[in-house]
Amino acid sequence: MKILIADDEPLARARIKRLLATNELCTVVGEASNGEQVIELCKQLQPDLVMLDINMPKQSGLEVAAELKQFSIPPAVMFLTAHPEYALTAFELAVDGYLVKPVSEQALTKAMAQLSKLNRTQVLTPENNYICYQLAGVLRRVHIDDVICCIAEQKYTRVVFFEGEALVEQSLKQLEQTYPLRLLRIHRNTLVNKQQIVSLNSPSSGGHTVTMKQFKEPLSVSRRELKNVKAVMGK
Repeated sequence: MKILIADDEPLARARIKRLLATNELCTVVGEASNGEQVIELCKQLQPDLVMLDINMPKQSGLEVAAELKQFSIPPAVMFLTAHPEYALTAFELAVDGYLVKPVSEQALTKAMAQLSKLNRTQVLTPENNYICYQLAGVLRRVHIDDVICCIAEQKYTRVVFFEGEALVEQSLKQLEQTYPLRLLRIHRNTLVNKQQIVSLNSPSSGGHTVTMKQFKEPLSVSRRELKNVKAVMGK
């Protein structure tokens, strides 16, 4: 796991780097002392995880985390802060970890173990074939073959599968790029599993639609994507 440490205090960065040195799965690829530098280094180094102080010059850690979430493939973010009152804000930003300074070796080891289940490499590699999500605080996963469709809903994506549905942070674009052999875009707001398409329906008052296995609602097909859908359907 490639890690970027961001803190305006050199001693704080050195401590975290020293604690991570015993973890063979972690490599510190860079250090940043202010918010703007974090963004630039993330673009250059593409770390899997940013360990981020909240109170930093130029851009706060909260602002940086919000901006990183807009990346096409965002890194995981773990806040390191002396201010526990930011926990609620961190939760709203959907960050992947929150440690209060001074960070102990035990607390960091536990947080990294939890994060290894959620880092972007594991979630997004096609070889994994699973999409991870959280339900009632418990990490769960669904196999890509069991996914019926993915629908964009504001800041999240609703993933519908045979046993239910879940909200995930990955955008449609991320999912489409990660699982190109399984997921097909039929509309700017919708991806479907190619294997679960039952039929492509002729135009009605609302245009073309597709019917999916075990999903009652017909899904709209945009004119822009119709050609690709027909190609998949062999029409």
